[in-house]
Amino acid sequence: MLRQIGVVFLITLFSVPLHATDNTDKGKTQKQPLKRIVIDPGHGGSAAAAGKFYGASGKHMEEKDVALAIALKLAAVINEEMPDVEVVMTRTTDIFDSPIVKANKSNKAKGDLFISIHCNDVNAIRHTEITGYTTKTIKRKGKKIKKKVPEYRTWFTPNPALGTETYIWGVGKTKDKEEALMENSYSDTALLVINTSDNPAMRMINSLRTSEYAQRSRKLAETIEEEFVKAGRVSRGAKQRDEKGIWVLQAVAMPAVLVEVGFLSNAEEEAFITSEDGQQRTAESIVKALKRYRYSLEAQVNGKSADSK
Repeated sequence: MLRQIGVVFLITLFSVPLHATDNTDKGKTQKQPLKRIVIDPGHGGSAAAAGKFYGASGKHMEEKDVALAIALKLAAVINEEMPDVEVVMTRTTDIFDSPIVKANKSNKAKGDLFISIHCNDVNAIRHTEITGYTTKTIKRKGKKIKKKVPEYRTWFTPNPALGTETYIWGVGKTKDKEEALMENSYSDTALLVINTSDNPAMRMINSLRTSEYAQRSRKLAETIEEEFVKAGRVSRGAKQRDEKGIWVLQAVAMPAVLVEVGFLSNAEEEAFITSEDGQQRTAESIVKALKRYRYSLEAQVNGKSADSK
């Protein structure tokens, strides 16, 4: 009987777009699909507490501090320019939470979108050259022989890598995303009727929703990078890590992106993303993308033209 209910509900649910609302009555309120954004300032806490999750370090600031500063500015700009959207922060101070705790916080908040703020870095470029030779006596097959051994000089120069990147979860992690949705199916209360792990109707719903969220995440990632370019930044594009993935992006039951705002290993870019002006401009670029994303999303679910402003 439960399975029959699930099949009937599945047909009813997908007779309209996911999260859509009935607009035949013009007096009804339009559906607002973006009501709550979870902002995750990457990393946090002391090196002893965070261990392998400590993050990147620049000459003047740590990734955890830059991420928090930009995330707080991002929240402030959202509150000012999108006042009808609630902002939930995974942290507002310099504390360490594991990615599991951050994902749990985000899912408990029942967000419509997850944005994680991070900074990039890359190792300096290693150079070597032969400066001369020394003669050493070695034994080979019981005989002593002399051999010339090169001597090297090693030095490092800064890596010129720079630019922004925005990531979505890798397609190879789709099953993980579906599991996150299965465990956190809160968007539609009616889904609770058929929310069992072995229910094929529920699995089909979550598979379709995962595909929908992937499209939304990719669109937002591309839009964020477009806004960075408009602001004069160098963009390395919207990306995904297919093999390794980014665990927290597939662990949250909502569209999700991770924004790498720049390279702390690049002196010029570090100066920008650690400055008040650079951080504010970064936050404003992301909000411009969010406003375009919301407009397109509302047009989609309310049956209007999907052209972005």
